[in-house]
Amino acid sequence: MASTRELRRRIRSVKNISQVTRAMQMVAASKMRRSQERVLATRAYSDRAWRILTNLASQRDETEGLHALLRRPEQTRSIGMIIIAGDRGLCGGYNNSILRASADSIADARVPVKLITVGRKAGEYVTRFGREVVAEFPGMPDQPHLVDVTAVARLALDGFLNGEFDLVLVAYTDFINTLIQKPVVRRLLPVLIGESADEAMCEYIPEPEPEMVPKYIYEPDPRAILDTVVPRFIELRLYQAVLESVASEHSARMVAMQNATDNAIDLIDELTLTYNQIRQQDITSEMLDIAGGAEALRQAQEA
Repeated sequence: MASTRELRRRIRSVKNISQVTRAMQMVAASKMRRSQERVLATRAYSDRAWRILTNLASQRDETEGLHALLRRPEQTRSIGMIIIAGDRGLCGGYNNSILRASADSIADARVPVKLITVGRKAGEYVTRFGREVVAEFPGMPDQPHLVDVTAVARLALDGFLNGEFDLVLVAYTDFINTLIQKPVVRRLLPVLIGESADEAMCEYIPEPEPEMVPKYIYEPDPRAILDTVVPRFIELRLYQAVLESVASEHSARMVAMQNATDNAIDLIDELTLTYNQIRQQDITSEMLDIAGGAEALRQAQEA
């Protein structure tokens, strides 16, 4: 059985750890609120951007082919996958969940998969298992901006247009609420008009209502505008995925630190109870020794 000195040392150590986890919980909660506000705000913007892109794509001539980024390849010979994970741990199963989902998707693919990683944990994972990595982007900010994902989107766009990738997927964590985050693997390229939410990154875009779609007049023309709008829309979808992942990470870290703090408090209570029991036993033993010594002295004096 541990001594009272060891128990006091353990109680003091656990108290210090609980103070650290509580501070980390408060920091994560602050970051989580800002991240949730940003991700919820961008969903409405993604909705309107998708509607504009759909309207532009539908106003092409019959003899005109689809835009290169809207065209489904005849054969899939190579897949590019963007894996978005965190740079740090202490966030529960956040990193493990998305990395496991990515590994399952890679295992199901029948063609070579080339990886682009966002976040240090994703880079360490693919390097450990010897996957083919095109580029790594560690150090994503806690509150990312669109410029932070431009290089990643440009790499995916160039690879798709050059024929290096016939299909581009993105693995990220979908933010549901503070307690629920769902790892998903969605198609980023090509952008297929009319695709379902299960096939692409449009789960927050409502189904279009059956109505007469007005034919707007665009200047210079829909084709020229598509050349600018479609790449920007790809950047927006990737930015949305990064925001979803960041909000999920901060939520997972806040919950994990809260659980760690609660467990530390419970452990302190158990250690304190054990310490008091041992201390009481020591006091009782000392009292018994004193009483026994006094009784022996009294008997000796009487004799």
